[in-house]
Amino acid sequence: MKEKLTPFARRRRRVRTALKSRSGTKPRLSVHRTSKHIYAQVIDDLQGQTIAAASTLEKDARPDGGATVAAATEVGKRIAERAKQAGVEKVVFDRGGFIFHGRVKALADAARDGGLEF
Repeated sequence: MKEKLTPFARRRRRVRTALKSRSGTKPRLSVHRTSKHIYAQVIDDLQGQTIAAASTLEKDARPDGGATVAAATEVGKRIAERAKQAGVEKVVFDRGGFIFHGRVKALADAARDGGLEF
């Protein structure tokens, strides 16, 4: 008997399946969002390693103390800087099951401004 997936899990599966078909050898910029924090990782799926990571768990990454658009923008800048230090310029953006709006969009725009291409 098949396991029933939530709408979020179905959306996440659909996004990741599409990414795998078009990513090729590019690393994946994965975003996870909770009500209190936002996390970003650049992952090399071929080797199964995290290349760079940033989140609002770092105290100086939360300019106003919470999970806001400003905090997501700061995390986007940090992940772009750390990925470039690791030698990564082009990535595939993995929004997971999250809608590309608000904090997720702010993180993506900041990462693009920081020099990542996707």
